[in-house]
Amino acid sequence: MLRQVAEGVLVHESEFCQSNAVVVHGQAGVLLIDPGVQGHEMACLANDLSDSGQTVVAGFSTHPDWDHLLWHAQLGAAPRYGTARCAATVRDQLSEPDAKDRIAAHLLETEIAGQVPLDLLGLITALPAETTQIPWDGPEVRIIEHQAHAPGHAALFIEERGVLVAGDMLSDVLIPMLDLDGTADPIEDYLAALRLLEGVAGDVDVVVPGHGSVGGADQVHARIERDRAYVLALREGHVPSDPRVGPSAKPGWEWVSDVHDGQAQRLARRSERDGTPG
Repeated sequence: MLRQVAEGVLVHESEFCQSNAVVVHGQAGVLLIDPGVQGHEMACLANDLSDSGQTVVAGFSTHPDWDHLLWHAQLGAAPRYGTARCAATVRDQLSEPDAKDRIAAHLLETEIAGQVPLDLLGLITALPAETTQIPWDGPEVRIIEHQAHAPGHAALFIEERGVLVAGDMLSDVLIPMLDLDGTADPIEDYLAALRLLEGVAGDVDVVVPGHGSVGGADQVHARIERDRAYVLALREGHVPSDPRVGPSAKPGWEWVSDVHDGQAQRLARRSERDGTPG
């Protein structure tokens, strides 16, 4: 079910990992950001939009992780945008002949096995490099591109609505997950991304993470600071004091501690190998 979080901006939260799809109303239809995960949820979303007289006129994937690259036939054939780097990464990923098979195999280990349509996965149109706004007939949506978490990751700022769509950052349940394979300095890349988000935070009334709870204006700076503190603790090799890790983690999210342990171990090995932090 769609829930309004600001004028003309609605969110649908998936049953899977609290994944958030965002709908932004425009002049002739809606912009759909990270549309969802399970097929029945996307079909329901398409029906809800149709019942309200709306069509999808543009889509956007915030970054090239599989769960942000999905689509459903009932959503139509609108262009689905991503940053140039995001689209190039997706193209490289899907050039592997068994790419979708590997995703399907991974999903067999989850509660949503067989419920994720992969036929339209990753059909992303690259926006020209350095594009700063989504091309569509609706409120201006600023693209804040950075290299934290994944190549070509973008947060979207709908300034006149005061909404920041953060992608896989600023979550109340997920810790910062660094791109440990695709960047030379994942720690600094993440800190740089947080500085970019901090630059607009004063104008944000609503923050929508890729996974987790929607936050109000009072949570924006707090979430930035919590993510920064976690990343700095990783850099220094300290055990983070973070409610998302350990016994204080939200029920059902205990596995996040395993993600943290894996990141800490990889960063430690990396530091030992080349003598540099992170």
